[in-house]
Amino acid sequence: MGAPRVVTERDVPPSGELRVPVGTIVTPAARDAAQSRGVQIVEAPEGELASATPPERTVALGADHGGYRLKEALKPILAELGLEVRDVGVSEETPVDYPDIAGQVAELVAHGQAARGIIIDGAGIGSAIAANKVPGIRAALCYDRASARNSREHNDANVLTLGGRLLTVSQAEEVVRTWLATPFAGGRHLTRIRKISALEQRYSRSAR
Repeated sequence: MGAPRVVTERDVPPSGELRVPVGTIVTPAARDAAQSRGVQIVEAPEGELASATPPERTVALGADHGGYRLKEALKPILAELGLEVRDVGVSEETPVDYPDIAGQVAELVAHGQAARGIIIDGAGIGSAIAANKVPGIRAALCYDRASARNSREHNDANVLTLGGRLLTVSQAEEVVRTWLATPFAGGRHLTRIRKISALEQRYSRSAR
């Protein structure tokens, strides 16, 4: 029997539920983060969790017609990285509305069913705007290694958007690999992320 798993603040999703094996050590910072985000931490026997890929190894993926080809090209790359892909569509290049796809990806991430999301449309801009309307989402349009690294280190971005008509497959792969491999730096950046969350909560309340 191995050592107990340790859940830190970084493992807590923006909302929804976090299922962990019985005996998992949850740090005080993780419990505080879960309480502030309304996340329920549920312990379950290891056998009940083994059948499903854990959210931290799951990426929600979606594209409109402008990003379909790039989405399909990125799927084997994500699989090579050992990630489970939740593909929400599209399955062909017939025109669709990008907010529909962006919303589906963002909700999977916000509900804790996937740790990260990747959305592709023609330019990547509209999908970022749409995804950021979902509470708990920090979507970033990235176009090179520097922007990908910055969005993770400084902004703790949990959704990446790409321009399918602006990037080659090799350029997009470089962005995706960098974005997935870069951890959030925390420190002074965590204070700023909390201020973003406070703004989100303030305007969510005022909209009710």
